[in-house]
Amino acid sequence: MTDLSFLRIDPISRHVSLDVRSPEFYQNPNPAYAALLAQTPSFYWEQQEQWVFCGYDTVNGLLRDKRFGRQILHIASREELGMAEPSPHTRHFDAAERYTLLSLEPPEHTRLRTLVNRAFVSRHVEKMTPEIMALANRLIDGFAADGAVELLSRFAEIVPVTMIARMIGIPDEMGPQLLQWSHDYVGMYMYKRNRADEEAADRAAREFADYVRTIIAERRIAPQDDLLSHMIHTEHKGQFLTEDELISTTIVLLNAGHEATVHQIGTSVRLILENGLDPLVLFASEETTERTVEECLRLSAPVHIFQRYCLEACEVDGVALKFGDTINLVLAAANLDPAKFQDPLRFKPERNEGANLSFGAGIHFCIGAPLARLELNLVLPLLFQRLPGLKLAASPKVKDIYHFHGLERLDLQWQA
Repeated sequence: MTDLSFLRIDPISRHVSLDVRSPEFYQNPNPAYAALLAQTPSFYWEQQEQWVFCGYDTVNGLLRDKRFGRQILHIASREELGMAEPSPHTRHFDAAERYTLLSLEPPEHTRLRTLVNRAFVSRHVEKMTPEIMALANRLIDGFAADGAVELLSRFAEIVPVTMIARMIGIPDEMGPQLLQWSHDYVGMYMYKRNRADEEAADRAAREFADYVRTIIAERRIAPQDDLLSHMIHTEHKGQFLTEDELISTTIVLLNAGHEATVHQIGTSVRLILENGLDPLVLFASEETTERTVEECLRLSAPVHIFQRYCLEACEVDGVALKFGDTINLVLAAANLDPAKFQDPLRFKPERNEGANLSFGAGIHFCIGAPLARLELNLVLPLLFQRLPGLKLAASPKVKDIYHFHGLERLDLQWQA
């Protein structure tokens, strides 16, 4: 029996008590994940009343397993599942989520993903390299001479939201508003949420949807060379996206297209600085840069948990699951499985032991992964190149936003 202030593990019953609100946990979840992997990588989480899977092979397999899905109300009613009716105070959020790529299963998921996938393939997003570099350099120009900066607000938040907005067809000047809507919207995904968080998310969903609706109307009349115009005017097997599908898809692309990357830029810079590694070595070539980025993603994933419904009774790692059960797949813990990664808590940029699961796997593999990877591979070397002697100016502050993981502030200084 393990007994810590925020974690209790009973490996015999495979029951775990884990307090995700404990700062000791959310500031650095990796030691807890290591303890779980060592004692019971599949466990029943008492607070959530759900089974959780952490082992790399198990998580990787479940992400691809058709016996599990992100959606279940297409094959069963709320009454059959004992599921509560939607809350009136989150009706706008629920409407925005109804057709999101993250929640749908085939054939609806296939139709939507086919229409947007071509915009996010690597060969397409790589054409954005000059734009990303120009934006990143312009932002750094704005603070390089100061010798100090709070990196998230002056850089990490701006690059991803600007680039995904441009791809979709939303003006740069909407960036600050998109960030605010997104921060409020994703509050619904957090384990800490309360009624005020839910009302803020619903308000953001309503305003977000109203704005997207006006842009859709403009693009119907005057299409442009952007993703939204493509989604509006392209058919798939004789069908066009409905307005509700367009709104849900646009919102999820805007949120997923920047939220995780903002966190990852900050945590990657922190990891590199705290480990005292030489950026000239880390970013000496495209290959070493890619390895460094992947190691940052492995060791500090921006999204920690992915939930799925059990669509048919089955057994996983000795756990009997019934139809309708919700399970949690801890991507961030799977990345630390010692059966997959040697000395997994250590930051080793030269590591070459296989793919991390930070972007998921299977049909719900993150559609924005090529864009996120491109942005990270470009801006991380640039920051260390442009800001010589870069170091932490204060202890980084971690956000209380589990199951996302990111920083509240990252104060840096260098030789101006």
